[in-house]
Amino acid sequence: MPENTSTGPITAFVFPGQGGFDGAALRRAKETYPQVQRVFDRLDSATDALFSRRISDVLFGPEQTDLRGLLAGDSWLSQVAIYGAGLAAYEILTDQGVRPDVLAGHSLGEITALVAAGAFSAEDGVRIVAQRVAVIERHEGIDGRMVALSAGADRVRMLLGLLDDPLLAVATENHDEQTVVSGPDAVLDQVTAIAAQLNIGAIEIDAPFPFHTPALAPAAPEFEAFVRTLDQHPLQRPVYSPILQRHYEPDEALAGRLADHFVQPVRFAAAVRTLHQDGVSTFVEAGGRAALSKLVTRLTQGSHVRSLPTLALDDGDRLALDATLRELRAAGLADPDGMSGSGPGLAELLAPTVDSDLFEAYWKAHGHEVRERVRRDAEAFAEEEREQGREQEPAPSPAPAHGALDRDEVLGELRALYAQALEYPEEVFEGGAQLEAELGVDSVKQVELLSRVSQRYELPPREADFRLAPYNTLDAIADFVIAELERHPEPAPAG
Repeated sequence: MPENTSTGPITAFVFPGQGGFDGAALRRAKETYPQVQRVFDRLDSATDALFSRRISDVLFGPEQTDLRGLLAGDSWLSQVAIYGAGLAAYEILTDQGVRPDVLAGHSLGEITALVAAGAFSAEDGVRIVAQRVAVIERHEGIDGRMVALSAGADRVRMLLGLLDDPLLAVATENHDEQTVVSGPDAVLDQVTAIAAQLNIGAIEIDAPFPFHTPALAPAAPEFEAFVRTLDQHPLQRPVYSPILQRHYEPDEALAGRLADHFVQPVRFAAAVRTLHQDGVSTFVEAGGRAALSKLVTRLTQGSHVRSLPTLALDDGDRLALDATLRELRAAGLADPDGMSGSGPGLAELLAPTVDSDLFEAYWKAHGHEVRERVRRDAEAFAEEEREQGREQEPAPSPAPAHGALDRDEVLGELRALYAQALEYPEEVFEGGAQLEAELGVDSVKQVELLSRVSQRYELPPREADFRLAPYNTLDAIADFVIAELERHPEPAPAG
């Protein structure tokens, strides 16, 4: 971890994974902290494009939503909810002036940590989380579950060795007396039966799939190929991985690392101990419930470490985040008056002629609007740069006069074209695979690719009332090409 040059304690934010969602606490936070709405507005745009459904309508609608209810619905719901809650907590904390020295995530929470550190946009984070679910479903990774055993990892590995099942694995090592195992249902039934005979407690984990198991190895390459298509940026904050047991490099290629997570265990206990040895003395759980903050307390027992929850309700039905911010302010780790700290450097940069107290008052009232405007402008600028880069690419070579083409031939050419453009392996492009819902190809990219198809086959311009929705699989696009070729047997005239 980079050397800490401050005189105060080093602070880590930890982001929860499976089970890390408290619907009641998130609703309570939304009433007080506008960051929750702003974060979920961004996530809504992604879930609406992917699933024609806004995640906010589920989480903040008239019906109260808990984790069990989300798990009973579509698989992506619980995963995006956990991710979104963590990101919202991060935005609240940093807007209140809390500056983490390092971020870390537990399983799914590692994606949240990387997004918070600037590696991906919030919207692309949704796409990563959704694709993680989709590839597991496509590779039949759903016939299993995760179980927490009240024993250390070494003892649990000895227990698993009795069964000698290659798909059974230690998924997470939470502390010396809790280890989570992952694998097929039938084998886990045997695990829990043996554990009962050994007086080892067993509790099912609220998760849609058995994560961190060799059973998911076939899904990893497809997921890696998808993540490679997304825009990745250098990390703006250090991120420590409990899976890799090291810090990510600022410019490290993340697609392969995130794919490795499918089969590698989460060693959370070792990560907390390493961060503590590196000087971290304040751990803030950025997300739902308070499971990680309790684990940290247990792992650092006897030392002077703060371990603070956020989006959880305490025994008095109060939002833990409020008390956490009060404690952080008292420790000098957050703005003492609750303002979204601008810092003197920002005041000198943006408004050097304005009194610092007036600037702080302005920033408290309008700082979030400024940040949001800068974010939108920067993203628009980046899109303009990408568009200019695409315009400078050489146009694809036109196909020869086509004549009659076999449908399988067209489908094969389309598969190669889409795989090259998206840097996916060709085998993921099964004819009936949904480009957006299953492969994560958004509508903008689909329009661009359909234009390439039109150029490839020299098809006539599309009619004014052309709609993209019916052409969301390669099967449908192949049928479209064949139909157009039959209607226009000669290439359309140029110009």
